[in-house]
Amino acid sequence: MSMLFTQARIGSLEIPNRIVRSATAERLADDTGVPLPELAALLATLARGGAGLIIIGHMYVSTCGKAHPGMTAIADDSAIGGLRLVVDAVHDEGGFIAAQLNHAGMKAAADIATPYAPSDVHPPLAARPATRLSALQIHAIIASFARAAERAVAAGFDAIQIHSAHGYLGSQFLSPRTNQRTDAWGGSPSSRMRFLQETCRKVRDVVGPDYPLLIKLGMVDQLDGGLQLEVSLSLVEQLADFGIDGLEISGGISQGRSLNIRTVCEEAEEAYFREFGRRARERTDLPILLVGGLRSRPVMEDVLKAGDADFISLCRPLICEPDLPHRFENRLQLRSSCISGNRCWPEQASDMGISCKCLSRPPKEVS
Repeated sequence: MSMLFTQARIGSLEIPNRIVRSATAERLADDTGVPLPELAALLATLARGGAGLIIIGHMYVSTCGKAHPGMTAIADDSAIGGLRLVVDAVHDEGGFIAAQLNHAGMKAAADIATPYAPSDVHPPLAARPATRLSALQIHAIIASFARAAERAVAAGFDAIQIHSAHGYLGSQFLSPRTNQRTDAWGGSPSSRMRFLQETCRKVRDVVGPDYPLLIKLGMVDQLDGGLQLEVSLSLVEQLADFGIDGLEISGGISQGRSLNIRTVCEEAEEAYFREFGRRARERTDLPILLVGGLRSRPVMEDVLKAGDADFISLCRPLICEPDLPHRFENRLQLRSSCISGNRCWPEQASDMGISCKCLSRPPKEVS
């Protein structure tokens, strides 16, 4: 049997295969963050399509942390009922679903009065000027992650993932470019890690010792003076002590350059974060989830066989083909039909939700 379709564990959660739907901003919530029926339908389709674990698109833990229109809320107890409907839709199809918790920081939506960041940040590094958080505000945001985690458990999610990548607040604290503080929250790599450390530990405290807890970590910023790989690797060594059960690897702040979303046409261009996975494996025994341009079953199997990751995380291929895991397992095709055209999200305000708007190549059928 292909390793891609063997069982594996993340903490206490046993997952039926190694294919994970990486959190993808579905943009299927109303103006108050309540999930629309289309979100439950989308995630149920992914569960039917064979993904071993579905990570729901990032949800904001406090109102000031909303990143964009259509983002789902988990910011107060009123969110629990709507989220439970989403979780039930996945469970009814036999799937597993994790909640991704996030705070946008300097990337807050335009309708948020004041974007916040670890330090004052100005364009072009941020779209709008962002104001330095006070220590009191930092503690309040950490508490909001913990309360959001309680809601995720109440809604029935099977796991939680803390977002610390892609230029959102978690990665802003890790980056020397966006965290220029000299107090206990900055000034050294260990101090810049404090926000993430305390967030993880607070979440672990509220969910208990056995509940599966993951992190999505941007390993580098791709910015001059930004987060460097060696610092991230030293953080990776500590994640188990923070209470983390699984690590999903990605890239961080890209400042207009495409670090975590690239065009992928050939197998040689796939798995562009694989070296990060290989280096992280040297520092931790935690299960590693690898995202980044994976398109072909042979490449995915090679990554797993080499031990560079334990799970394959997919984003755009599952927008294009939500049943791709089943198609791979039944050897109906060897490669995703996704052409990496990056036309997945709404192009105008009247458009709703993610969908593939590209003319995908025909599936590569197995002869």
